[in-house]
Amino acid sequence: MLVAAAVCPCPPLLVPEVAAGAAPELDGARAACVDALGVLAAARPDRLVVVGAVDEPGHALFPEGSPGTFRGFGVDLDVRLGRPDPAGADLPSLPPSLAVAAWLLQHVNWADAPVEALAVDQRLAPERCLGIGRETGTREGRVALLVMGDGSACRTLKAPGYLDERAAPFDAEAARALREVDLAALRGLHADLAHELQASGRAPWQVLAGAAEGAQGAQGAGGAGLGGTLLYDDAPYGVGYLVAAWS
Repeated sequence: MLVAAAVCPCPPLLVPEVAAGAAPELDGARAACVDALGVLAAARPDRLVVVGAVDEPGHALFPEGSPGTFRGFGVDLDVRLGRPDPAGADLPSLPPSLAVAAWLLQHVNWADAPVEALAVDQRLAPERCLGIGRETGTREGRVALLVMGDGSACRTLKAPGYLDERAAPFDAEAARALREVDLAALRGLHADLAHELQASGRAPWQVLAGAAEGAQGAQGAGGAGLGGTLLYDDAPYGVGYLVAAWS
């Protein structure tokens, strides 16, 4: 059952070695992510499931110990999801969003629960995202989610997607929904609009909504009783970055 969740942005720039001289610009976001992970640890989960957006069709699972790297961003830095695999198995390489999550977990020395990860296509249909989430939210034991995804990339003229007047309202609604644990609003985020605004978080956020719905359904009326806190809401580089915690 879902007992807690953290929502974090997933730009490689969150990793100071990648950001280099610009690293201080995201110090506030990093600090908020650390606080959100503290909420997960305090929930005493039996399992941590990381959900991140990718550009590839469908969805894929990554077991604990899966490796990631930032060499593609010009940095000689490797990471690993949770504890290393004692068997030394040849595990799949993490996509960037999950590599950022692995870095965050290493940054806080996460050792509170076993970790696994799920990559979901940014364009995955909302109903499929919700279905994946419901399955996750009803798994045996105490489950926590670390949800990696960005808001729109169209908040300013210099943003990756240039300026789009729909971007700020989209991000504001997502921020409100995450703060208020408004599952209906998260379900209602429009996939095509999110794609046009380059908002990679839409699919992972809807997985989170499905997980919360699943937990509510398993517990009956009154639901899982999750409350939300918005820890960070800004748009450096014209990209909406949100950090939230549910517990």
